[in-house]
Amino acid sequence: MSHRVITTEPTWVRRTLIGLALGFVALFLVMPLAAVFTEALRKGLPEALAALHEPDAWSAIRLTFITAAIAVPLNLVFGVAAAWAVAKYEFKGKAFLTTLIDLPFSVSPVVAGLIYVLMFGAQGWIGPWLMEHDIRIIFAVPGIILANIFVTFPFIARELIPLMQAQGTDEEQAAQVLGASGWQTFWHVTLPNIKWGLVYGVILCNARAMGEFGAVSVVSGHIRGQTNTLPLHVEILYNEYQSVAAFAVASLLALLAVLTLLIKQAVEWQFERDQKAAAELPPERPPAPSPAAPLATASPP
Repeated sequence: MSHRVITTEPTWVRRTLIGLALGFVALFLVMPLAAVFTEALRKGLPEALAALHEPDAWSAIRLTFITAAIAVPLNLVFGVAAAWAVAKYEFKGKAFLTTLIDLPFSVSPVVAGLIYVLMFGAQGWIGPWLMEHDIRIIFAVPGIILANIFVTFPFIARELIPLMQAQGTDEEQAAQVLGASGWQTFWHVTLPNIKWGLVYGVILCNARAMGEFGAVSVVSGHIRGQTNTLPLHVEILYNEYQSVAAFAVASLLALLAVLTLLIKQAVEWQFERDQKAAAELPPERPPAPSPAAPLATASPP
C-alpha cells in the first residue's frame, strides 16, 4: 500500500519553494559548471586535450592523485579509530577530542598551511633541524600531503561517529561474551554495520583532497612540474591568460567532482535498497521442537 505525505502548506507555497530551490541550483551550480565546459571547448576539443597532455598538467594530475592516495587511507584509519573511541567508550576529554576533530571545519585552509610553515619552514620550530638533515617538507610533496591530511581528516570520523553512537554497543558486547576477539568483533560485527557510512566518508574525503587549494597553495611554493596540484595549475594558467588551457584543466576537476557525486548517489541508493530489503525480511522465529524428540518426563521415585 502506498503512503502519501500530507502537508499543511498550500500548493502555491510548495511550488514556490521547489522553484526557488531549483533556481538556486541552476544559477549557482549548473550554470557555472556549464560555463567551465563551454570555455574549455571554445577553441575545439583538440585544443582542450592538448592542454591536458602538457608535461606540467600531467605532473599536476599525478601529484593530485598521489596526494589523495596517501591522505585518504591515513584519514580512513584515523576516522575509524576516532569514531570507535568516541562512540564506544567513556573517558575524560571526550568532548575535547570531538572538538579537535571538528577543528579543520572552523579553521581557514590558508591558516592550516601557515601552521605547517610555522612548524616546518626554514624559520619555523623544526625548520633548522630539518635543513641540517636535508629533509624538505615545506615547498615539497610531504608538506602538500600533510596539509591535505589536516583539512580532510574530519570527514570520515564525522560520518561514522553519529552512526556508531546510534547503533550502540549491544552487538559488540554480545560478540565478546560469545568469545570473539577485538579484531573478530570489528570485522564481523562493527564493520558490516558501518560500511555504507564508511564508503560515504571516503568519497567526501577523496573529493576534498583532490580539490583542496588554500592550504596546498601556502605550503607548495608553486613549483611548476613538482609541487603544483590540479587546482594550483589552473590558477597559474589563468594568471598567465591561458584561459582555454585553464578551463580545460578545470573541466577535468569538474568531471572528477561529477563522478564523485555519481558514486555518492550510487552509494546512497544501495544503502536505501539494503535498508528496504532488511525491513521487508520476516521476523525470526524460534525453531519448533522436533516431534522425534519427545519432552522428557520425570519418572516416579
